[in-house]
Amino acid sequence: MSNDPYPIRIFVPDGNPEGVRIIDRMNWTGQGIVFPREKWIDTRSRAAFGNPGVYILVGFTSEDDLPTIYVGEGDGIRDRIDDHYKKKDFWTWGMAFVSTNRGLNKAHVQWLEFALVAQAHKAGRSRLDNGNVPQEPALTESEKADTKGFLKEILQILPLVGLHAFEIPKAVAIPATKIYTTNDLNQPYEFDTIIVPAQKEGFQKVFLGENCWHAIRISGGMLQKIKWIAAYQSQPISAITHVAPVARIEPYGEGGKFKLVFSEPAKPINPIPFANAPGGAMQGPRYTTYTKLTAAKKLSDIIGKSDAE
Repeated sequence: MSNDPYPIRIFVPDGNPEGVRIIDRMNWTGQGIVFPREKWIDTRSRAAFGNPGVYILVGFTSEDDLPTIYVGEGDGIRDRIDDHYKKKDFWTWGMAFVSTNRGLNKAHVQWLEFALVAQAHKAGRSRLDNGNVPQEPALTESEKADTKGFLKEILQILPLVGLHAFEIPKAVAIPATKIYTTNDLNQPYEFDTIIVPAQKEGFQKVFLGENCWHAIRISGGMLQKIKWIAAYQSQPISAITHVAPVARIEPYGEGGKFKLVFSEPAKPINPIPFANAPGGAMQGPRYTTYTKLTAAKKLSDIIGKSDAE
């Protein structure tokens, strides 16, 4: 996607910025319509929904912050969305893109559906509700060039209305990991390690199996500092058991969380047990330093002792 500046015009017909929004651009023959599910019955009468177009339905069906999306097309999309309003419960809002001069035909919108599904698969930032992967329809060279231009407009609009599922993740931080030694213990330090709580299934499947960890909230000031990630395995282990260097940090899902990708597989360390740490101390991520982590004998060496001690 081009990094050239571009203007977007958003019209809010009912005065509610969370309601229906009509989106267009100067010299673009398309129009985008964003609508909450509960507003569909009131919105469906708009003439634009009788035109050929593509639409995206968005909701959440899991707890990992990845949206579930459905991509569809139609020679007139009103009846299609009507059917999904009756039969698909997952979606809470949708958006449609049509041509204002009926410049899109059935083959064009089929190609847009194909391209959007392929882009969503490539980005890996959503769960697709589409049962079948659409095949690329045949277009002439000039038709494909025009339709790619329409797709570019769509992809530039989507992040501005809160959907990042079609964007290829870009690292927001690329740590330069340093191997610390005992000579560093007396040096001034700042937090460079995040400790994350992990249940058995997620630890085995993701932390060890996929060499990453995701759906983490990280303070903005910490993004450029984190170089290591350590896993605290919950009961019955109740100990920090593994650590890995972080290669990059990417956005994850639509909830402002992040994914940490390891530069190499996590390695076991001498377990650091919960012991006398404060109750609930590992219900969420904690920050520390790599030197403090590797020197710790128990969790309270990192985060302090229980007030009862």
